[in-house]
Amino acid sequence: MTTSTTARSIVVVSAGMGDPSSSKLLADRLAQKTLDLLRERGVEAQVSTIELRDLMQEIGTATVSGLIGQRLRPAVERLAAANGVIAATPVYKAGVSGLFKSFVDLLDNDLLIAKPVAVTATAGSARHGLVPDEQMRPLFAFMRALVIPTSLFAAPEDWADRTLGTRIERAATELAALIRSDVAATIADSSWARYQHEFGSTAQPAGAEATAAAAADTEFAGIDLDSDLMRLATGGTPAVAGSSQRTA
Repeated sequence: MTTSTTARSIVVVSAGMGDPSSSKLLADRLAQKTLDLLRERGVEAQVSTIELRDLMQEIGTATVSGLIGQRLRPAVERLAAANGVIAATPVYKAGVSGLFKSFVDLLDNDLLIAKPVAVTATAGSARHGLVPDEQMRPLFAFMRALVIPTSLFAAPEDWADRTLGTRIERAATELAALIRSDVAATIADSSWARYQHEFGSTAQPAGAEATAAAAADTEFAGIDLDSDLMRLATGGTPAVAGSSQRTA
C-alpha cells in the first residue's frame, strides 16, 4: 500500500481538570483508533493535545482583554493548522465546561471552516448524555466546522460497557475518512473568498485560493488595517511597544 507523503495532524482539545482526566481518556481512545485506521490506509498522522487547564490563566485574561497571550497563541495556531480536531469536555450543571466554552469563544469564526471535528464529553451521570449533540454540535456548526455524525459520551457505567468501544470505532472511522480526504483544504481552495471573514483572522486560505482571497481584499485597500486602533478594535494585538508612532 502506498503511504501518503503528507502527514496529517490531529489535535485534541481537552478541558478535563483531573489527572488523569476521564474526558482526555475518552478523547485519547478515539485519537488512537483514528491513527490506527489512517495508518491501515497508508496515511501517516500524529496527535497532539491542548490541555486547557494549563492555559486557564491566559484564557481568562484573553476573555477580559481580548488579547491572546504568548502561551495561548501557539495553541490557537496549532488548532488552525490541524487536519482534524477532537473536542473533549467534562459536563458540569448540564452544560459544557466553562473553560472549554471560554476557549472556543476566543477563536476566530473562520478558524475551523470545513475542519473535521469529533465532539466528546464525560459526566458523572447518564442524564447528561445529550450534551455533545445538543450543545457541542451547534457550537461547532456555528464555527462552520464539519462535525462527524457520531458523538461520544461516557458516564461512569459506560467505561466497562463494550458498546463504548463500538461507538469509538464508528466515530474514528468517520473522522479518519474526512481527514484522509483532506476535505477542509478542498473546500477552502474552492470557496474561501465566499466566506465572511473577520478582520485580523488567524485563519488563512490554502493553495490557489490564497491569490483569489488577496484580490478580494483590494476593496479594503483604502483602509489602514494595520493601525494599533484597528488591531485593538478587531480583537488583535497592538504593535510592539516602543515602535515609532505615525505622524500627521
